[in-house]
Amino acid sequence: MEATASDGSADGSPVFYLVGIPSLPESLFLPIFFVFLLLYLLILVGNALTLVAVVAEPSLHKPMYFFLINLSVLDMLFTITTVPKLLPLLFLLGDRFLSFPAYFLQMYLFHGFACSEAFLLVVMAYDRYVAICGPLRCPVHVTPQDNTALAASVWLTTLLLPIPAVVQTSHVAFLFTVHVYNCFCDHLAVVQASCSDTTPQTLMGFCIAMVVSFLPLLLVLLSYAHSLVSVLRISSEGCSKAFSTCSSHLLGVGTFYLSIAITYVAYRADLPLDFHVMGNVVFAILTHVLNLLIYMLRNKDVKAAVTKTACSWGPKNAGKP
Repeated sequence: MEATASDGSADGSPVFYLVGIPSLPESLFLPIFFVFLLLYLLILVGNALTLVAVVAEPSLHKPMYFFLINLSVLDMLFTITTVPKLLPLLFLLGDRFLSFPAYFLQMYLFHGFACSEAFLLVVMAYDRYVAICGPLRCPVHVTPQDNTALAASVWLTTLLLPIPAVVQTSHVAFLFTVHVYNCFCDHLAVVQASCSDTTPQTLMGFCIAMVVSFLPLLLVLLSYAHSLVSVLRISSEGCSKAFSTCSSHLLGVGTFYLSIAITYVAYRADLPLDFHVMGNVVFAILTHVLNLLIYMLRNKDVKAAVTKTACSWGPKNAGKP
């Protein structure tokens, strides 16, 4: 990382210059811009349709779909936080500067939503565990109030979790203009761009990353281990139905943690800076595209509800009250 002195902002606080992908040829700016713009719109429109379809369809008012619409909202918020700055930054040579408050606000939201997804996947795994291991007890032990409390706990806990790292990092020393080799505001990137000792910030970031990455993964694996034991005790027809129920969520979990692994390897391995940045782009965009495809297109009930909702918004119904 590199930091160079410049004029900074008018009030003397540092400004952050997002470098993007340094070696990206100009001839690829527009093609890649339109590809990522298409993916951005797909995430927003697809998740909005999923949200409306699940809310509007009474047969989908079940715990699994309640958590699915939480995931849809989360994917939209995460995408809105990162992509609108990423697109002009990378591909149309837009304004690359961010003020000090804007940088740390985006960093807080970026890591907060990433934490939320990790813990929401745990709650979804628990829901699948209850549905498989105790279907007769499910209405008693998992009430709508319990689902709301679980979702609220996920949002509250994980939005509070990044605050210590963000506050601590905002107090390290920077030169007036900080060159950050990334396409949005990441904790590790700005720590590496500091001109002071950042050992405490690096340690805190590492500890939070371990809590957010490995603890949820361990809980998900334990949940599915118990589910697997229960599945092996039931009939072959029940096994097939149980595995079908869990397959989409397992794919979603695998996609999420694979993207984290790609980001981590891109940072830690001795690779060119472009690979570091692209690892973050994979996490910021492709993960949420795959979430949409996995949870919507692989679920026939959601797909039918989305199709019904989309048709009701079509031109044939435009003039109907």
